Amino acid sequence: MNLSLLLPAALAALTALVLPLLIHLARRSEQRPTDFAALRWLRQRPKPRHRIRFDEWPLLLLRLLLLALLALWLARPVLFGAESARPWIVVAPGVDAQAARTQAAASDARLHWLALGFPGLDAAEPVTPVPLSSLLRELDASLPAAAALTVFVPERMGGADGQRPQLSRPVEWRVVPGATPTAAPIHDTAAPSPAIRYAADRAAALPYLRAAIAAWRDPATPASPKQGSAAPSMQPWPADSRELIWLVPGAVPAQVREFVRNGGRVLLDAGSDWPGDVSSPRAPLWRDASGAVLVEGIAFGRGRLMRLTRAVAPQAMPDLLEPGFPQRLRGLFEPTVPAPSRVSAKDHAPATGAAVHALPPRDLRLWLALLIALVFVLERWLATRARRGATP
Repeated sequence: MNLSLLLPAALAALTALVLPLLIHLARRSEQRPTDFAALRWLRQRPKPRHRIRFDEWPLLLLRLLLLALLALWLARPVLFGAESARPWIVVAPGVDAQAARTQAAASDARLHWLALGFPGLDAAEPVTPVPLSSLLRELDASLPAAAALTVFVPERMGGADGQRPQLSRPVEWRVVPGATPTAAPIHDTAAPSPAIRYAADRAAALPYLRAAIAAWRDPATPASPKQGSAAPSMQPWPADSRELIWLVPGAVPAQVREFVRNGGRVLLDAGSDWPGDVSSPRAPLWRDASGAVLVEGIAFGRGRLMRLTRAVAPQAMPDLLEPGFPQRLRGLFEPTVPAPSRVSAKDHAPATGAAVHALPPRDLRLWLALLIALVFVLERWLATRARRGATP
């Protein structure tokens, strides 16, 4: 592990360490000797030299430490190489996971499904087809270089993208009997029917979204009462809905996150916070004519979680007034149909030779902020305790 500073120039703030020293020296100078008249007849003796001496060493040291920690926080310390090198075992859908559990018990490895979001093996087995080759590359890029990887795949493997995966590490490729789930034929071509739940200060966005959703409807098909239905955020959405537009700033409620994990697609407001358990990088899903990202998203559980980057208003998002806005919005909610690919797993074992991806460092500012708060509390306690004199 290597400790590094992203902004080392901020260490110039350490010059502020002279302030507590000057304050403590100034406090000592407040005590001035007073001459008595009767003492003038005494023989004057040479005055001894006074050494610089500081009172209340614990308080002074705490103040120096507090300033040093603040300067270090401004320098943005990060830690490289803090990721765990614990082995990973991933199991593709369609494989009996018992063999993987047996091997993991002997090697103390982490067990996950080779599926979107890499859920733990204790979660339900994914029943929808997944892009196995693409997920292998994503997993290889997110693991430390020293972490060993074992992959259990079925004999008849789906989700291949026509190219043998090339990874940065050797992989233990375990082929077992079975087959990956296949996509059911899609016969329903009906337009998506997202429900809209909004906060009171987001009501101005409803006319634009309702007009776009209404443009999806086939004129020969009667309008569905739930298509584009809008209600305040405290009202539940229809139980059979698979799409949701959540125009509520702040933390995303647990029921919305569970809705996405179970296969739903949710478009969040620009002021909504990403859930804390989101770790995979966000991909741009919609760009405007200048290339700026309007919507970004990730795979979350079995569904997709998306978020606007701007407010739904013509001033912030001019694309609202463009004729192509309804179709671009519809494309966010259309189901992704996997390519019908099936290969022999023995012939599709990953090759090595890909570049090693540098993992992002761990930001230490949160832990440093907690330490700063603790030191500040101790400094205030020492500075204001009753047994102490005047506070410098």
